[in-house]
Amino acid sequence: MHRRRAGPHKSVFSHSQTPRLSYGHSSRMNVAKSGYRVFSANSTTACTELAKKITERLGVELGKSVVYQESNRETRVDVKESVRGQDIFIIQTIPRDVNTAIMELLVMAYALKTSCAKNIIGVIPYFPYSKQCKMRKRGSIVCKLLASMLAKAGLTHIITMDLHQKEIQGFFSFPVDNLRASPFLLQYIQEEIPDYRNAIIVAKSPSAAKRAQSYAERLRLGLAVMHGEAQCSESDMADGRHSPPSVRNTTGHPGLELPLMMAKEKPPITVVGDVGGRIAIIVDDIIDDVEDFVAAAEILKERGAYKIYIMATHGLLSADAPRLIEESAIDEVVVTNTVPHEVQKLQCPKIKTVDVSMILAEAIRRIHNGESMAYLFRNITVDD
Repeated sequence: MHRRRAGPHKSVFSHSQTPRLSYGHSSRMNVAKSGYRVFSANSTTACTELAKKITERLGVELGKSVVYQESNRETRVDVKESVRGQDIFIIQTIPRDVNTAIMELLVMAYALKTSCAKNIIGVIPYFPYSKQCKMRKRGSIVCKLLASMLAKAGLTHIITMDLHQKEIQGFFSFPVDNLRASPFLLQYIQEEIPDYRNAIIVAKSPSAAKRAQSYAERLRLGLAVMHGEAQCSESDMADGRHSPPSVRNTTGHPGLELPLMMAKEKPPITVVGDVGGRIAIIVDDIIDDVEDFVAAAEILKERGAYKIYIMATHGLLSADAPRLIEESAIDEVVVTNTVPHEVQKLQCPKIKTVDVSMILAEAIRRIHNGESMAYLFRNITVDD
């Protein structure tokens, strides 16, 4: 009887069964340790650069896949290894051809879904169509459409960075982690800008004032706001004030007289705050068409700023942006590597890059291990 009580410490299986049970346990442990893969949804060298940096930090190899365009411009994706039951992270940086990049992401996500991947997480540092998140005239909210397409393709989670509007997260039916680049840009200011204590943070428009205020408070610097914008700016287009026809139609309601809306007149560009003898640092989330930034730099120079920096998360730098920056009063444009822009850097040496692969890699590791993401948002304000 005494030996029976000690029995639970022994295996209830026969000796011949023990090796098979031990092998299965070891297999499950291997899956738990390496049960995720990281793929790039684009095979071009410029777009895989960020994916390679992330995988190097994670200590894993980039997943084997081929993404290419057929002769008729259809997108084809071939996944070259098993993904069954694993967490799959798809890194997609957005090059010049935005629509092709979206199709690559959708096709790869669907291919992984039909290959029985456990979870499919999209790592999209710059989320495309994020500026089309409001109704304009008789247009559409394309960002909402894209969110629905990604969910239908099989994505279960998204990691992105500095969405143009934080409310975009509400378009998705699955979790969205909106990381911030501000800690990296703040570190650049402190380490790379000489005499940054004599700088002033500038908001290019009143809509960017909250972001600029957040930077100014953490750097213990002053704040200036530029008021007055070019015609046909985004804020004008968003509210649909030009949607009603200009001719009043009283058919059916002859007695109804609605009050006329007063036309909005913008004042000339002015600067609220003293920038004389200071280093002006303009902060924003996206720098694409740079005409507004060039005009702002000229105004700041006229007001006495002796150096002008632009800090932005996403450096799209479309069209003639490199040439315009090179010929302008801007001294330096600092962007992160959420978008490939190596060609633009060759055209304009004023463009500098800050690497954010560290935070993206840490987000991947934490999501796979089921750890809290709160550490990545420490000291981050809502207005960043």
